[in-house]
Amino acid sequence: MNLRRDVFQAIANPTRRTILLLLAAQSMTAGSIASHFDTARPTVSKHLQILTECELLKQEQQGREIYYHFNAQKMREVADFLEPFRQMWEEKFNKLEQIMLNYKSK
Repeated sequence: MNLRRDVFQAIANPTRRTILLLLAAQSMTAGSIASHFDTARPTVSKHLQILTECELLKQEQQGREIYYHFNAQKMREVADFLEPFRQMWEEKFNKLEQIMLNYKSK
């Protein structure tokens, strides 16, 4: 049974979020990515596999090297899903701020 990885579980991990930030700036090989961490390369490779399975990263073979690229379109889908929640919480915080300002002025 082939289970598809959940994108939200993938980005919940701090190491994977750091990898996404690194690759948002430029494409890199697994070795280059691993050099930014104090963990074993197989551990970083597992993180790359998870991010690739979630389509947050794309792979491109260049000669003997595989370069990882940030998939902005997939991240856009995540951001679009989260947007209504962000708006809701922003409205709630604005109402709370208004209540606090009214309370202070009394």
